[in-house]
Amino acid sequence: MSFILEVCVDSVESAMEAVKGGANRLELCSALIIGGTTPNINLFKLIKEKTNIKMNILIRPRYGDFCYTENEFEIMKRDIKIFKKAGASGVAIGMLKPDGTLEIERMKELIALAEGMHITLHRAFDVCRNPFTTLEEAKKLGIRSILTSGQKNKCTEGREVLKELVEKSEDKIEILIGSGINSGNVEDVIKYTKSYAVHTSGKMEVESYMEYRKEDISMGFPILSEYVILRTQSEEIAKIREILEKL
Repeated sequence: MSFILEVCVDSVESAMEAVKGGANRLELCSALIIGGTTPNINLFKLIKEKTNIKMNILIRPRYGDFCYTENEFEIMKRDIKIFKKAGASGVAIGMLKPDGTLEIERMKELIALAEGMHITLHRAFDVCRNPFTTLEEAKKLGIRSILTSGQKNKCTEGREVLKELVEKSEDKIEILIGSGINSGNVEDVIKYTKSYAVHTSGKMEVESYMEYRKEDISMGFPILSEYVILRTQSEEIAKIREILEKL
């Protein structure tokens, strides 16, 4: 198979929809609505019981930037050990210094703990100071994939940078294109950038089963409804896969 269709999921239901649609890899996280954080180990175990798809685990102890305290770094190290022992195929990691450069020494520690696993540099890459310098550093670290939108909110806006990253990757590292990939734009993005590795959630809003709904109270961000769930749709994943197979 000459393409990667990685689907980002944060529930068993979304994972099974992704598999049904034809994903060949998952990135597993929690709280996708805030960009994703490290998932619960039992979420991973239950998906693993139900499918044999490869799963890369997002290692991100909190939402927000990627400049971490010693305590957060310790949590990341412990999480990698837990998921490696449980049989995860890879981890998605990323740490930056306050000046926006890659935190190379700490990254080396994480990569050493994840020896034998697929290593993705996640979208910390998209807020680093210089993407091309960081690309070369990632190569030297032995990182297998870089998940990126080309340092823009949507990959369609960052396609010039993405194209250059693919050229400079020299086939030594996978440029995994994410943020905004869907069945309506994936063909154009691939043809322009020449990367055949894409990352998507394929999610849509699903109404909660709750019948009784308490008004005027929020459990989190007031702008988010407690009664709408974002979930991967197998139909959308299948459409993207069909396009990838043709290309």
